[in-house]
Amino acid sequence: MQKSTNQHHSPNQPSSSVEQAETLLTGNKMSEALSNTDSRSFGATLKWAREQKNCTLDEAADHLHILKRHLEALEAEDFAVLPQMTFARGFAINYAKYLGLDTNAIVKSFDAVYPEHLKSSVGNIKTPLKPLGTLQRDSRRPSFRINPFLILFVIALIALAVFLLRTVNNARQETAVDPQDEIAINNISSSEQAQGAALTTATDAAVTATGSALDIANTGSAIATTETTVAQADANLDFWVRDNTDITVTDATGAVLLSGDQPRGGYKIKGQPPFQVQINNVKNVTLNLNQVKVPLADYAQNDQANFSLAP
Repeated sequence: MQKSTNQHHSPNQPSSSVEQAETLLTGNKMSEALSNTDSRSFGATLKWAREQKNCTLDEAADHLHILKRHLEALEAEDFAVLPQMTFARGFAINYAKYLGLDTNAIVKSFDAVYPEHLKSSVGNIKTPLKPLGTLQRDSRRPSFRINPFLILFVIALIALAVFLLRTVNNARQETAVDPQDEIAINNISSSEQAQGAALTTATDAAVTATGSALDIANTGSAIATTETTVAQADANLDFWVRDNTDITVTDATGAVLLSGDQPRGGYKIKGQPPFQVQINNVKNVTLNLNQVKVPLADYAQNDQANFSLAP
């Protein structure tokens, strides 16, 4: 087989770009064709396929929800305009699917021509949110507050104790022996005095028992504090679904906020984080947490994601 002498093509050579695009569209031979194309093959293929589809960049950007300048950069293979490699590759995959191209071949060509100096800078770029993986439920700090009903109960106990003490003092004062009564006592028999002494002893015992019970009640009813948990503030999730996708979202309370096959459209939900999120087709979904974009590609495996998410 004679090798091609044109190893470097420019955007001004449409016939070469069309031939490369047609080679990419041949199905089973696509991988082999891409391995022999130059560093600009995938961009020219995307542009050729879009033109064959009679689709403008504005129409493609509106359908894919990708900025027009990013689509232009993909077709021109201007990687400096594109975001970091992970997102740029995702744009290329979605664009290829929209145009009916083989995504595996496009990705292979994309990776082959992506500049090495941009690859080395990927690790230094801070994303809005870092992958959380599977999170344990956040431990919540206990807080203490006084129960107003408990305060009222303690005040009632104190008032009862004061009332009983005054009653006991009044009873003792009433039982004090008056001089005239002492004469009467001397005139009664010894057996009657014994009966009176027994009655006094029984009364004092009853009063002592009452006071002991009161002390026990006071001791047992020490002011307790009610331990409550500080509820974490609700968070907002904004989904944009490009095509029917199975999505399930559950918040920290166990409430199912979103479940089932979701058609194309936008969905705004609110609940208590952390959220448990399951997406069966990540490429069809854009997710924001409190208006901050979540890089779903970092969570995805085989185009599916199952992860916990919190602010």
